[in-house]
Amino acid sequence: MSTKAFQEDQHGALFYGDNLDVLRRYVDGESVDLVYLDPPFNSNADYNVLFLEPDGSWSASQKNAFEDTWRWDQGAARAFEEVVEAGGEVSNVMQAFRTILPESNMLAYLAMMAPRLVELRRVLKPTGSLYLHCDPSASHYLKLLLDAVFEPKNFRNEIIWRRTFAKGLTKTRLPSNHDVILAYQAGQGATWNLDAAFQPYDTENLDEKTAKKYRDTDSDGRRYQLTSLLNPNHDRPNLEYEFLGVTRVWRWTRERMQREYEAGRVVQTKPGAVPRYKRYLDEQRGRPFGDVWTDIPALNSRAAERLGYLTQKPAALLERIIELSTAPDAVVLDPFCGCGTTIAAAEKLNRRWIGIDVTFQATNLIKHRLLDAFGDTVPYTVVGEPTTTEDAKELAEEDRDQFEAWALGLVGARNAGKKKGPDRGIDGRLLFHEKPGGKTRQVLISVKSGKTSVADVRDLRGVIEREEAEIGLLITMREPTQPMRSEAAAAGFYRSGSEGVASWGDHPHIQLLTVAELLGGRRIDMPSPTGNLIFRRAPRVERRRPTTEPLFRNLSVPPKLEEMFQPAK
Repeated sequence: MSTKAFQEDQHGALFYGDNLDVLRRYVDGESVDLVYLDPPFNSNADYNVLFLEPDGSWSASQKNAFEDTWRWDQGAARAFEEVVEAGGEVSNVMQAFRTILPESNMLAYLAMMAPRLVELRRVLKPTGSLYLHCDPSASHYLKLLLDAVFEPKNFRNEIIWRRTFAKGLTKTRLPSNHDVILAYQAGQGATWNLDAAFQPYDTENLDEKTAKKYRDTDSDGRRYQLTSLLNPNHDRPNLEYEFLGVTRVWRWTRERMQREYEAGRVVQTKPGAVPRYKRYLDEQRGRPFGDVWTDIPALNSRAAERLGYLTQKPAALLERIIELSTAPDAVVLDPFCGCGTTIAAAEKLNRRWIGIDVTFQATNLIKHRLLDAFGDTVPYTVVGEPTTTEDAKELAEEDRDQFEAWALGLVGARNAGKKKGPDRGIDGRLLFHEKPGGKTRQVLISVKSGKTSVADVRDLRGVIEREEAEIGLLITMREPTQPMRSEAAAAGFYRSGSEGVASWGDHPHIQLLTVAELLGGRRIDMPSPTGNLIFRRAPRVERRRPTTEPLFRNLSVPPKLEEMFQPAK
């Protein structure tokens, strides 16, 4: 499977594949400034690729990329043995886990996480940090595992994020309404932005202590307090002088004192009183966040940034983490990048990024998110996707569902919301409007990776008639036969412009496109090609400033998938 070569001006890299393979065989040691990971929680939910449809309904058919990952089986046993046989503290803690969690699903989960955390520690710079997002069902085990990976002295915080208000039944216990974020640093010299650890004071809702300290206000309503100008070191003869009739050892030189006085910042409340400094509340750093975060709500169904991804986290959460622990142009890595919130936050804050996910559903969504949020101004590389028909055949043979998701991504679609049972001939769909607020129209898509015949075209023709769709598209690996083309032509055309808008012309009701044609740039013949509504449109985002430094230097990706993952330096 061939891939693109990295360019020096890339903002980021989006990998399709198993994150353990990507980390081990590609990412260099000490090359990443921040790792944020939000792995699937061990809660028997198929989190990774469950999407909501645009109308808010479940798309329960999405293939779960982590299906059965958390079950103790031969794969889990092999992962456990690999970690244990490597020795060290991680081996010791995993052996202890097996004593208390013998051959359990939780042990399988920890066996999956252990080698990944080891690799993530390896790729972190000495100034780097890691934030692991989890839930209380596994956080205590993960903390012990992280202690073994990072050493207990590098633990920094167990952050509690209130993701919702308490609700639900309380017959036997209190409702669960928070997640846990475990924060570790690579060492004592890790990047930490102190200014980012404060939130501005809310002058309308001050705590009693702060309100008492800043009880005075200017004519413009600015709160302030008067603070001492006396030097705590009395043995400073060069700073002892008379000012406003008072002789003391002052903090500042006479020149500085005079400037501040003329600016209205040095105040003498009455003649003979010791002058004091006017310190404004709005000039202070603010209140430290603490390790319980209640000010960032989870995304509700009407949130503008909501993209229909079940476990999507709010961008504000990731922005806070990135600002706390990185500088501009730092490299941020998310090995379970899902719908790309970490990537979007990093791009907004002028950080470079590496995202890894094991499904094309996720990588397709991230591409749309970047395009919607930043336009076509984000140069990044996608690694692991087919770029030739040979690559596509290889993918189809390995994983039919991922081939389908990839092929749909070529035309800007994703899997249709199929329910259990037959897919009724619909693998994907595109929705479009001929004019804003007009009728919602659709393109129905069928993907075939094997043999095809005229029967497939007839079936698709029946589907668009049944669903009252405007266009049907059949994506094939093989070149359509002449009877297939004749059958497609017999379906006639859909003419746009029926809603009083300018016509886009005639569009074949049934269209046949091969993978080779799609890779060559050919696309669906349809009105308003930018009107795809399958992916909820991400809001436009303004960057802090353009990225100037390259993400990757002197690196290239070999032309074959089996050669792509070279041993890390």
